This record gives sequence, structure tokens and C-alpha cells, in this order.
Amino acid sequence: MRGTSGASLAAAQERFEPVLRSAGTEAATLGEQLFAVVSALDGSAPLRRSLADPSRDGEDKARLVTAVLADGFDERVVDLVSGLVRSRWSSDADLGDAVERLAVDAMLAAAESRGALETVEDELFVLTRALVGQRAARQALSDETSAREQRVGLVEALLAGKADEITVALARRATTSLRGRRFVPTLVWYGDVAAERRNRLVASVTSGSVLSAAQEERLGEILERAYGRAVQLNVTVDPAVVGGLRIQVGADVVDSTVLSRLADARRRLAG
Repeated sequence: MRGTSGASLAAAQERFEPVLRSAGTEAATLGEQLFAVVSALDGSAPLRRSLADPSRDGEDKARLVTAVLADGFDERVVDLVSGLVRSRWSSDADLGDAVERLAVDAMLAAAESRGALETVEDELFVLTRALVGQRAARQALSDETSAREQRVGLVEALLAGKADEITVALARRATTSLRGRRFVPTLVWYGDVAAERRNRLVASVTSGSVLSAAQEERLGEILERAYGRAVQLNVTVDPAVVGGLRIQVGADVVDSTVLSRLADARRRLAG
């Protein structure tokens, strides 16, 4: 989200953060309820348009939120969503995206409150790596035409007894509510949000061979100087990469692999 929507989300995060800090492990309940709000918005275009309509009075929209969430929702969630709908959004889809981001923040804050945020971040990365060679599993987890229970069962089979409860909850959410995305990219996004909570960027590094500890340390130092903040390296070894490294930090991609250079040479020759 950019512009007006980005500013509205940032303001909501600033207001919500003290609530999450004081909620402790209860923040997970707030996160689950916010995910339920996302599902309601995704499932009802009229509701979504009504709550994001810039021509509608903000207080009127807040009253609608109170009416819709009157039963079973924590007052902190009602207050947060009421504040969101008073803000301006570039599109009605941006409102749902903002609520989803706040839901993820809440889930991760719950893990952070008991010192498990780094564990969740690591487990999300391990799960994405484990699925690299499992094309059928990736497709099954991203198949909106299949039964949700079937997809959830697959997630639980992959993580049974091996992961933190927040990791499991996020992975279940990633497959039950795809929102036009695929399962693995959603997990990667969750991991990026976790890294952000730890004030660290995530650099996904693909190398043709295992990097030594000294090489990883040197690469980390270079990236930290470039971005001005700590960087978490998630290194994957891919024998298909002949040499060099492919490094992705957010939307930035630095590709220095031999295969990339050969492909670039072919394109220039073809041109």
C-alpha cells in the first residue's frame, strides 16, 4: 500500500502497538479476531465498499463496525477497526489488506511476548524451504478449489509437534484464506513481518554451494551497511546455480549468478 493507504496503516500500527504490548499472549486472540474481520470483508463486497467509502461519514462507518462486531469481538478489536474505517483508503481492497497486516502483527506480538518471535520466524523459513522440492504439496496448499479442511490437514501433518503454536496458526491461515495469493509467498511475507518486528531485514540468499561462516558474516556486514540496519540472512543452497549469489531484500534483487549472466548475454545477442 502506498500514499493515503500506507499512511493510514502506519498510523493504525502506531496506535495498536501499545495495545499489543499490554495484551501479552492475549494478542493472539486479537489477531484471530482481526483475521475474522478480514474474512468478513473479503466475503462481502457491499460491506467492504461501505466501510471504505470516502464519501461516507467516518463516524457513521464506525457505528456500522460496532454493529457488525457487537457479538463476540474484543472491544480492542472493535476500537481498532473503527479507527481504521474513519481513515481514508485508496481502494476498498486496501482496507482488508491493512486489517490483515494488523492481524499478523498481533499474532507475532503474542509470540514476542514469550520470547518466541525468532523461533516463529525461523520456523516459517524452514517450512518454505521444506516445500521447495514438493511441487504437489505447494499446489495442494494453494488450491482454492479443494476443501479447506483438506488443506489444513496437510499443514498440520507438516507441522505436527514440530512448530510453535503461532507458526501453526499462521500457516493454517495462509492456506485457508489465500486472498488471491499462493501459500509459500504468504509465509514469506509473514517471515518478513516477523523480521521487521525484530527491526531486521530479511535477505533471501541463493548460492550454488554452502557459504562459510566467514562468508555469511562478510555478506551480512555488506548488506547492513547498504541498508543501514541489521539484516537476517536466510541462505538456500541450489546446485543449479553455477556460481555467484542471488540476493533478495524486499523488492530489491541482486543477481550475480553465472546462470543470470549467461542468460543476460543470450538476451543481448538475441537483441
